[in-house]
Amino acid sequence: MTLYVVIGPPTGGKSTWVLQQAGPLDVVIDYDRLAVALSGRRDDDHQHGPEVKATTKAARLAAIDAATAHADRVDVYLIHSNPGRARLAQYARQGAHIITIDPGRDVVLDRVRRQRPARMFAVVDEWYRDRATTGTAAPPARAKASRPW
Repeated sequence: MTLYVVIGPPTGGKSTWVLQQAGPLDVVIDYDRLAVALSGRRDDDHQHGPEVKATTKAARLAAIDAATAHADRVDVYLIHSNPGRARLAQYARQGAHIITIDPGRDVVLDRVRRQRPARMFAVVDEWYRDRATTGTAAPPARAKASRPW
């Protein structure tokens, strides 16, 4: 089985891609879904308080540790939008397949404008800047299309 690390900008379609790929017995680790679960909310407007964010980060790290121990028996899908070089190297040592989901900056900006808080524009800028300066992203995945926004 395989550890997949799915990277990409906000609103790039990472969660959609993972949901299209993962089987019913696979493990999916998605910060956004964890935050919603831990906050008790039904919607995901991506606006969480510092306590929910801190708790989500801790839960995500624990889930990553637990899930990677099972990657020899089930596929593990880890959404990690913007891992640094050290984290990518760690994933590589674990035999991860790095999948980049990126529909392009114009599409991402349009989706952020319609679906996310304005602070996400800075996150998008950072994601594309990091890709251009560090070259840490793998080539974009040629997989099923994201949602039709």
